[in-house]
Amino acid sequence: MNAPARIHMQSVAKKFADRIAVYPLDLSVAKGEFLVLLGPSGCGKTTTLRMMAGLEAPSQGAVHFNGKDVTRLRAGERDIAFVFQMFSLYPHLNVRDNVAFTLRAQGMPPREAGRQASDILLRLGLESLANFHPEHLAGGDQQRVGLARALVRRPQAFLMDEPLGTLDGDLRGEMRETLRANHNQAGATTVFVTHDQEEAMSLADRIAVMRDGRVVQCDHPRNLYDNPADLFTAGFVGSPGMNLIRASRTGEWAAMEGLDLVLRVGEDAEADDIAQLAGAAAAASPEAGFWLGVRPENVLLSESGAPCVVDQTLVLGTHNLLSLRAGGGFLKAWLPAGVRFREGETVRVSFLTSGCRWFGGPGGLALPWRTLEAACRPTR
Repeated sequence: MNAPARIHMQSVAKKFADRIAVYPLDLSVAKGEFLVLLGPSGCGKTTTLRMMAGLEAPSQGAVHFNGKDVTRLRAGERDIAFVFQMFSLYPHLNVRDNVAFTLRAQGMPPREAGRQASDILLRLGLESLANFHPEHLAGGDQQRVGLARALVRRPQAFLMDEPLGTLDGDLRGEMRETLRANHNQAGATTVFVTHDQEEAMSLADRIAVMRDGRVVQCDHPRNLYDNPADLFTAGFVGSPGMNLIRASRTGEWAAMEGLDLVLRVGEDAEADDIAQLAGAAAAASPEAGFWLGVRPENVLLSESGAPCVVDQTLVLGTHNLLSLRAGGGFLKAWLPAGVRFREGETVRVSFLTSGCRWFGGPGGLALPWRTLEAACRPTR
């Protein structure tokens, strides 16, 4: 295998006619890292990947592999394996020969190419299909064969555009595990595009969240989940996303809109510069409002908490997901499987304050506030 690539995109942007698909971004991928580009449809993640691969020419900026400027090199000159969402297989070749074809095209002897093709088919659970032709395969199996054809190579980098998109749930979960195991074994750099935040969390070393052609946060999955940089990331990452509750602040207290609760908050002296700037922007534009973000697992049942009405309970095996009406909005709460409530029943909730996050100002950026009280307090 060739040495894994260190990829750096420097001020790279893409414009199609009068539409900006990707605004100037700086993005680095370390050697051997698994980076996921995550975001909704149309956010620019696939265009970013295609510029990285050499399938789209950037409107400005430069792409570097291991310090070498490859901006003007074609995809075939970058030593990458690009995995598309939809694969094209050679109809006249069986599965094993489809996978081996890539190796034979690189000059590998047919016997060795066949052996390596059989190895990757075994790892992906496709060995029983080795002698079938594509026309006899289900769509999901065709996609897995296309993935095997890419993984059998040993390039500097794997660039993957939603390669699991058409698989059903169980098989998709299995293929995530296989992809991650293959990455760990091969050690190649991997950049993976998806709109599925659960997929991103389970695969990535780091996740770059994109929105409207910009990277809004790039971080390790755990920190991204615990400390989203803005309201969009807070609501997008997580299944379900963060509960976001409008709040108003008076002095050191913040009241929750639609909830009979107040929280005591304070500034965080150790907040980073971005958070401090966000706080300054919020203070300068109070009309933009403030928001409390709290994950469903940090919504707690409490006899002294705020009253809410049970709207729905989803039974999900080891846990139940409770949907609560709170004023004009809703709260989501994870509860143990044995805890059940009837629709229309009133329960009282508070928040685990260490899990509370604050947002505000233009753009809804994260604010450098801590929740100081040990529990929420009813206002009446």
